[in-house]
Amino acid sequence: MERTFHAGELADRLAGTGDPLDVLELATAVLVRNFELLRRRGGVYSELDQSEYLILRILDGLGSADIGTLAGALGLDPSTAGRQVSALLGKGLVERGAAADDRRRSIITPTEQGRERMHLTRSRRRSSMADLMGDWDAADQQSFAGLLTRYNRAVAARYLAGSR
Repeated sequence: MERTFHAGELADRLAGTGDPLDVLELATAVLVRNFELLRRRGGVYSELDQSEYLILRILDGLGSADIGTLAGALGLDPSTAGRQVSALLGKGLVERGAAADDRRRSIITPTEQGRERMHLTRSRRRSSMADLMGDWDAADQQSFAGLLTRYNRAVAARYLAGSR
């Protein structure tokens, strides 16, 4: 009988080599692959796709924002962010209004439907994580959350404008 092998096992083997950067390099590649696997098979994005969810999640955290602010928060150029917002507008998930201080500048605000879908998707994502990490104790979950947040901050500081 042929044994099944997965990339995560290679990361386990590398963990014993003493080279944390080698382990992290492979582990992050596997993590990206796992996120894609979860996206396709997990069913958490049935209401919104990833980009729609992230825009709505950012607006939920920041409040209403202009395209430039959204683009910066997403690490996108304004034209790409604008296209994604246009798709959300077409679905009735956000609305566009003029800024109070400059009527030429548009402010993007989630609609009630957009908020509801974002909260439903967030709930599904949290449930999926809770299921996957069910045997992790609270301290391990907190440690992983802290390290992943720190990594994301390092990426933002290096690659996103205004984050230095």
